[in-house]
Amino acid sequence: MTHLKQLIQSKKTVWAAGAFDALSARLIQEAGFDALLTSGYGVSSSFLGEPDTEFYTMTENLSVVRNVCNAVTIPVIADIDTAYGNAVSAMRTMREFENAGASAVIVEDQVSPKRCPCSSDQIDIVPMEDHIGKIRAMVAARKNPDVLIIARTDAVDGAEAVRRGRAYVAAGADIIQPISKCFKDFAGLKAMREGCGVPLSLQLLAWLETDLNRQQIEEVAAIATYPLVALMSATQAMRTNLRALAETKSSRQLPLAVTGLHDFNNFIGFPRIDALQKQYMGGEQA
Repeated sequence: MTHLKQLIQSKKTVWAAGAFDALSARLIQEAGFDALLTSGYGVSSSFLGEPDTEFYTMTENLSVVRNVCNAVTIPVIADIDTAYGNAVSAMRTMREFENAGASAVIVEDQVSPKRCPCSSDQIDIVPMEDHIGKIRAMVAARKNPDVLIIARTDAVDGAEAVRRGRAYVAAGADIIQPISKCFKDFAGLKAMREGCGVPLSLQLLAWLETDLNRQQIEEVAAIATYPLVALMSATQAMRTNLRALAETKSSRQLPLAVTGLHDFNNFIGFPRIDALQKQYMGGEQA
């Protein structure tokens, strides 16, 4: 598996998409992305059928991340929300997700339980010193320095976001991530990049997705992620075909094309398992 840190050193920007389970992770890898993000929004939606308000536990998120890491060979960036507790709790969280195979974790400075900033108007953040302590604890708990700590600040004031980002870097964070609500233009992102002294991680939502071009993104971002395209694509496709199926009680003329069973069997790995069974269960001698 290629380390994310190595990719960042070799590319202008690492491009990623958001996965919500092992299957979506496999599809992201097949599409050719450099890396993937296990989106907390997506995990909460698919695992619990609930909004992204930290309903799921650390161990539930960890089980998804572990399955994703086992399913792909590209780097996995794990969304660990607020790290599920105080600084000491964050040490265990860091160790568990590192052991699961994550190449990076994103930890945010919201009050727990968090609210998704793309869906909520009220975002409460912890005192900066509290998050500094959490980052320092995670750095101390990390065994492999190539596993990156991405410190996200949910501050919506640009100056405050830069102040926090600079402090989080001093505490040991490798990359800083602002939220889309913080800045309104590219100049704000450049100011944060320069003020923090490290490249940014951008989740391309709202104006970041519609207004920025590739050149601008690659000027400021070490990592650029489309976190929700896979989830929203799957939701729309299933909603469309399932509604038609419920109405017509026939799968012969669905509105959207579906993957053929043979194609899916090959993609998911039945031929590989068949070959292993023949090799190890068919009485063959080495």
